[in-house]
Amino acid sequence: MTAGAVILGVMVLVVLALNPRGDDWVWFLRLRRPGWLSFEPLIPLIWLAIYACFAVSALLAWRSSTSWGLMVGYLGLLLLVQSYTWVLCRTRRLVNGTRVGLLGWVWGVALTLVVASLSSAAAWLLLPYLLWSPIGTLVTWRMQQLNR
Repeated sequence: MTAGAVILGVMVLVVLALNPRGDDWVWFLRLRRPGWLSFEPLIPLIWLAIYACFAVSALLAWRSSTSWGLMVGYLGLLLLVQSYTWVLCRTRRLVNGTRVGLLGWVWGVALTLVVASLSSAAAWLLLPYLLWSPIGTLVTWRMQQLNR
């Protein structure tokens, strides 16, 4: 099996395993959102693009290093990113999502710095997440204020 197929397969498994369901998802959908969140219908497409960048970045990093430790770093980032909504929904506490979001961003910065020494293209492909993550964390922080 090729590295690209393994990376994609792991990503799909993680997304499916850590996707909120049932009452948890209904609870999340009922939360009030900031009025300026007019782009919410685009968020799934934004995340799809970010995940595509993750996959290509991981593949380029693998080809540059064949380091399993680095792949564990990518897996850690994926687990944090995907668990953001899952943790938020399971605990029904927006502050937990904000914390996971911040931790994911810090992990992403560290991973980008490590990857940059191996493949500048792989590091650049992590930039969309690093730019988007603070926006998601800001939205969640604002939702905390609207949903006390």
